[in-house]
Amino acid sequence: MALRGGTRFAVRFEDVFPAGCALVPESLGEVEDYDEKTGRRSPAKDKVTGQRVWQVRVMDLDPELGKRSRETTVKISADYQPVPPSGAPFEAVEFDGMTVTPYVANNGRMAYSLRATGLRAPVVGGKKAAA
Repeated sequence: MALRGGTRFAVRFEDVFPAGCALVPESLGEVEDYDEKTGRRSPAKDKVTGQRVWQVRVMDLDPELGKRSRETTVKISADYQPVPPSGAPFEAVEFDGMTVTPYVANNGRMAYSLRATGLRAPVVGGKKAAA
């Protein structure tokens, strides 16, 4: 079986963030594409769904990370800008429809890109967590 570059693999939120994650304040924004020929920026579109692309920085709450970097970016494909559940700084969130895309970074190391279809308040015991 051959895999093409940019192949997205479905993953569960719990597998990516086993201890959960929290939003970095004021980090949610629209991704822009840059056209080198015209020097103009335009809203980025997801190559698979055609939807607009937003990104948010989150802190991975996994204690096993130790001193390693905890911050990562998740891109969200959605027609409209996602809204954090409560807007509180460092609020806990979960992502729906997560995928991971592995790639080789400029330094030759394996890296990956995280994507989702939405964000929401965490579900605890079958109910949304209190905000």
